[in-house]
Amino acid sequence: MHDTTEQFSDQSDWSQRQIAYYRARAAEYDRAYDERMSMPQLVKVLDELPISGDVLEFACGTGQWTQLLADRARSLTALDAAPEMLRIARARMRGRATHFIEADIFSWEPGRQYDTVFFAFWLSHVPPVELEAFWALLRWTLAPGGCVVFLDDSVAKAEVEELVAEAQVPTVRRRLSDGSQHLTVKVLHDAPSLTSRLNDLGWEAHIEPIDAYHLTGIARPRESE
Repeated sequence: MHDTTEQFSDQSDWSQRQIAYYRARAAEYDRAYDERMSMPQLVKVLDELPISGDVLEFACGTGQWTQLLADRARSLTALDAAPEMLRIARARMRGRATHFIEADIFSWEPGRQYDTVFFAFWLSHVPPVELEAFWALLRWTLAPGGCVVFLDDSVAKAEVEELVAEAQVPTVRRRLSDGSQHLTVKVLHDAPSLTSRLNDLGWEAHIEPIDAYHLTGIARPRESE
């Protein structure tokens, strides 16, 4: 059995190991969507979120959410750090105008601004030490009047995750079908605490639970910031 679960030693370590996990998972990533019983409800919630204009999707993965954004966007850009994920996403979006970017979000700098920045199940992969810098990046990436829109797991998801108690950042252990084991950052938020944290960072955020295991959020920079 191949085991990649050594401790994260520094920030670049957890980032690279997280990317390595998703590169390894790309071929079986879509199974999670095939098996996700809550997907119809999540799609319904997505339909009601304010997504329009020039749209940027962070951590697009295999394009499961990208395909749902396409008809609502004037232009669509999708970013991911794993080339294996992007290969599948490009095939899924063939014939639909989508600009793909291969980049690590934690070192990427935007070359333009967007009306909507969307991410699904990504915020929980941002460690606390990077949260302020990540939301500063979002502020820089948004066009005037723009908003951030997201879906994610809630704190209840801890019941089904294998937490690594001794890790330096909140971490879970994941296993792939080939038997390999990987570590990835997993920070589970609740709506009130995340709303308060974003307020402290200069955002007006509306975050609410979808069901026992998921939440959704809309955030806009406060004009005075």
